[in-house]
Amino acid sequence: MKERCSHCKTKYKIEPSFFYGAMYVSYPVGLVFAIATFVLAFLIFDLSLITTYCAIVVVMILSLPLILRISRNIWINFFMSFDKNNKIAD
Repeated sequence: MKERCSHCKTKYKIEPSFFYGAMYVSYPVGLVFAIATFVLAFLIFDLSLITTYCAIVVVMILSLPLILRISRNIWINFFMSFDKNNKIAD
C-alpha cells in the first residue's frame, strides 16, 4: 500500500498496526466473494460440490489482493471523513 494518497496526500499509516482492524472487515468481504462463487458454480452452472469448492478456493486466492484493498478502504473510512473536494475534513 502506498505511503500517502496521490490526490489529497493523506497519510495512510496513521499509527503502527492501524490496518490490523481491516482483518475483521476482510472476513465478510471474502464471504461475499465466496458466496457469489458458490451461487455461480453450484446453482447456476450446476457443478458438483467438489468442483464448486475448488472454484471457491481459486477465486479466494486470486482475489486476495482485491479483498485486502477493499477491506483497508472500508476500515480507513470508519475513522476518516472526506468532503466533496476529496480533502480530509476536520
